[in-house]
Amino acid sequence: MMSDNKFNLPMIDDQHDSSCCKPEDNPAADYETAAEAGWVVGQTGTPVGPVYQISTPLVYKDLLDTVRARLGMGRMKLAVPPGLYAVGTPDRFSPVLVSANYKLSFDALRRELTGLNLWVLVLNTKGINVWCAAGKGTFGTDEVIRMVDAVQLEKVVAHRTLILPQLAAPGVSAHEVRRRCSFRVIFGPVRAADIPAFINAGNKADPVMRRIPFGLRERLVLTPVELTALIKPLAGLILLLFLLNTAVTLVNQSPARPAILLSRTFSDLMPFLVAALIGVFLVPALLPYIPGRSLAWKGFILGLVWALLHWHFASLQSGWLITSAHFLLLPAITAFLGMNFTGSTTYTSLSGVVREMKIALPVIITASGLGMITLITSYFV
Repeated sequence: MMSDNKFNLPMIDDQHDSSCCKPEDNPAADYETAAEAGWVVGQTGTPVGPVYQISTPLVYKDLLDTVRARLGMGRMKLAVPPGLYAVGTPDRFSPVLVSANYKLSFDALRRELTGLNLWVLVLNTKGINVWCAAGKGTFGTDEVIRMVDAVQLEKVVAHRTLILPQLAAPGVSAHEVRRRCSFRVIFGPVRAADIPAFINAGNKADPVMRRIPFGLRERLVLTPVELTALIKPLAGLILLLFLLNTAVTLVNQSPARPAILLSRTFSDLMPFLVAALIGVFLVPALLPYIPGRSLAWKGFILGLVWALLHWHFASLQSGWLITSAHFLLLPAITAFLGMNFTGSTTYTSLSGVVREMKIALPVIITASGLGMITLITSYFV
């Protein structure tokens, strides 16, 4: 079934019963709409009808989509229609790669396929990347089988082999796929850049291709989206601090000059702003060097260090209430922001994330609640 959303939403329904998916449901039917996406360069014929032929070099719009995703701007709308696509001029014996329909995953794959002739089967992972979709189950056994049936892949290729991303392994049962649709699953390399070498080696991956890099670049790549997510909470905190300073000024019958109120507000904001930056930048940057396994704990440690430093250098003469509020709130902020990285690292597992959140979230919420009460009280005592 076709959609008029210009590629903003998945276009094949979510049912796992492949009988509901007819050949005309293939997104390749709406060629003019696809061409507007910028990554379609033509179409190629198959025994079940034409499919889109996609470009491998990324263009300006693709780079703009990457920036939008990194900043968290409409990230969940960056999806491509599930279906079968062609790279180059594939034939019945060309490899079949399987990908998620998250635009950045799709782009990361196709930009490495220049000069190759193959098929790309895009699953409906609801606009979620491979690793997260495998954990959530949207890049799973049922979805692989459903899409193989939906595009009638057995009529397009003569072989019975699917090459899946290695990071999809937690969600896909290879033997179940083979039992139910006769296609053998091979897990490819971690990085899309290694796919040409993987295919040239006869679908064999060396040990380096199986390793997941997690250096400084990989740890900091998500900081822009975390910074964007902080805009609304920080705006709310600025408003709260401004109102508190205004209320104190009125109670004390002092001149309520906007410049003075703003100066006091931003002065009061600074320890919280620094805590947020520590959580977004320092926690992932120093991740391997902070003791402990829990990311919330790692964030808490840095937040506690910042609270001690701020108390020693800036708040030594402050009252005990504001100092107590800082010791409750600053580590809670950095712990929460550190915990946000649990789904983006190789430091934990799905069960580890669930366990950490069950322990850390109640503590963070309690500390934040007590801290906010103490902070508000400190303005009027």
